[in-house]
Amino acid sequence: MLAVCLVIAGFFASYVLAYLAEDLQPAWLLLFDILLPLIVSFAVLLFQPVFVVLRNNILKKAAEKIRGLKNLKVICVTGSYGKTSTKEFLTAILSKKFKTLCTKEHQNSEIGIARRILDDLKQEHQVFIAEVGAYNKGKVKEACSMLKPEIGIVTGVNEQHLSLFGSMKNLLSAEGGRELAGLLPENGVLILNGDNKYCIDLYRKSDNFTKARKKIYSTDKNKIVSDLRAEDSVASKNAISFVVVDNPPAGGRNLMHFSANVLGLHNVQNLLASILTARELGMSFEEISDAFSDLKPEYAGMILKNGKHGIIVIDSSYSANLDGVLADLDYLSIYPQKKVIIMPSLIELGQKSAEIHEKIGRKIGQICDMVIITSKDKFEDIKKGAVGEGMQSKDVLLCDKPQDIFSIITLFCKAGDAVLLEGRVPEKLVKFLVVN
Repeated sequence: MLAVCLVIAGFFASYVLAYLAEDLQPAWLLLFDILLPLIVSFAVLLFQPVFVVLRNNILKKAAEKIRGLKNLKVICVTGSYGKTSTKEFLTAILSKKFKTLCTKEHQNSEIGIARRILDDLKQEHQVFIAEVGAYNKGKVKEACSMLKPEIGIVTGVNEQHLSLFGSMKNLLSAEGGRELAGLLPENGVLILNGDNKYCIDLYRKSDNFTKARKKIYSTDKNKIVSDLRAEDSVASKNAISFVVVDNPPAGGRNLMHFSANVLGLHNVQNLLASILTARELGMSFEEISDAFSDLKPEYAGMILKNGKHGIIVIDSSYSANLDGVLADLDYLSIYPQKKVIIMPSLIELGQKSAEIHEKIGRKIGQICDMVIITSKDKFEDIKKGAVGEGMQSKDVLLCDKPQDIFSIITLFCKAGDAVLLEGRVPEKLVKFLVVN
């Protein structure tokens, strides 16, 4: 639709400049500028039905292709955070035993998933893993109606897209997993994060699911009795390790030690979701542990990079949400020398935005020696939280120019100090900081 409007605008401007007298051109261009909203509205009314028909046709074809693959198991992953990491971990693990395909990066809308199915899903595939995102109620339902998943995973829920959904009720319907749960078949399995209060609530309210059809994983044995639990979790600068305790329905406990070359203890949750799902598909602990050798740091969305002047750069710029920021700060705390975080404020948080940013500020104040915020919105809330935890006001900076930020960092930090890039920081800044 945007392309159509741009073509119309370009055609009109070209016509005016090419065929009308110079003294008439400003008046006609001004008139076009005034009438542009009406022109755009007309274009939308004219072409929208065509686009809807084309879109629905793509979704229908994808659904038909899925139905035709009788030996295919479909897994849907949704939630406010952790979706991409869980999808990547699970794909790497299942690929050890099954012919597996997953959705590509940033391909979590219903139309993106459909295109992946039509373009790349083959007869020989045994498992298809779809990351399902949404920004309004009903979108997860639409995607899952096409996919007909047998396993649904909800990785965790928070207020990250609250302003887009309009209410927590709408958010919980989509990202919160209720639409996904409602579309699982009678033999389907719902897998939930037992460390997340919204997932626990969904688990307890899923009365139509038998115990065998709803599974829960956790890193905290005091929150809920889980089907799979992690104990003795340890994070180093380059890896995490933990012991998994399995509580099978027949009784008894199975234990297995796992280690992965990914950063941050929060990824234990995402790995637990992957392990529990792989177990549902018949993989043993030994097979899953063996597959852990294929896990790469980039699957977790956080990568260590060599910074200039010996500075350690932790690149977590893929995306950002409250739980992710707090978890990344926990990882940053491992480093013994100076610690700096550079990040924009979070978006789409609705009425809870100020409260959430102040909470982030408090965590920053507890861990960091300096914070640089790259967007003005909610800067004061972050500063309030950080200063409230003892950080000096002069070390809470607002700056959006990559060159200036680089200069600040090189003056403040020395070799061995750590800089965390959180969320969508400018790509130019990454190039300034990192050794090529």
